[in-house]
Amino acid sequence: MTLNDVHNVLFNMHILYSGILGVWGAVMAARNQSISGNYWGAVATSTILAGIVALLGIIMAAQGLRTARTITYFIYMSWLVVIMPGLYSLLRGRDDRSAAIAFSILSFFNTFTSLSMMQRGFVTPWLAETL
Repeated sequence: MTLNDVHNVLFNMHILYSGILGVWGAVMAARNQSISGNYWGAVATSTILAGIVALLGIIMAAQGLRTARTITYFIYMSWLVVIMPGLYSLLRGRDDRSAAIAFSILSFFNTFTSLSMMQRGFVTPWLAETL
C-alpha cells in the first residue's frame, strides 16, 4: 500500500467521521441535550485526523508528488484542521443546544467540503510533477 493509498483511505475516513459528527450533533440538539465529553473527544479526533491527512499531503508534496491543484488542496486542508477548534474557541466552550447545532452544521459543511474536494480532483491522484 502506497502513501497515496493511505492518504485516500484516511481522507475518506475523515468524510465519514465528519458526517457522523453532524448526525450526532443534530440528535443531541433535537433531544435538547448538552454536548458530552464523548462528543468533545470525537471533535478532537476529527481535527487530529484532518491534521494527519494534511501531514501526509505535505510529505507527498515534499517527495515531488502533486495533485491537479496542490495549493488549493492545502488551503482546504488548513480549513479542515483549524475550523473545529476555532468554533470551540468562538463559542468559548459552550455545550448547550445552540452549540450542538453549530457543531452539527459545521460537521456537515466539512463533509460536503471534503466531498467537493474529491469530486474536483484536489485530493487524488498524487503524481510526479512533470516539467
